[in-house]
Amino acid sequence: MLLEEESNRTVIASDRVDGTTVYGANKEKIGKVDKLLIDKRRGNVTDVIISAGGFLGIGDEKHSIPWEKLDYDTELGGYCIDVTKEQLMDAPRFSEQEPDRAYDRDYQTSVYEYWTVTPYW
Repeated sequence: MLLEEESNRTVIASDRVDGTTVYGANKEKIGKVDKLLIDKRRGNVTDVIISAGGFLGIGDEKHSIPWEKLDYDTELGGYCIDVTKEQLMDAPRFSEQEPDRAYDRDYQTSVYEYWTVTPYW
């Protein structure tokens, strides 16, 4: 939860975003922020990696979501995305054993097509 003086700020450090809960369309928890992807030339956040499923961090699936799909909800203290957990689980994903897949252009293309978002590139 944000402190009162933090609620008026419009920027946040990346380490404060990691671990933040992500809520689905019906406000149920569907995952948590694992990390942010940043366009190293433009300096913009392009995607958020969401960790979902699994139990106590074991067997989690990773999903890359275009950053523009998320909105921060101050009442929930987390990010909201207008999808169900089932839609998220049907989205392109990768496992802990293939972490570099998040940076692969073919994978990123499938992500942006699935979420019907114009790619940042």
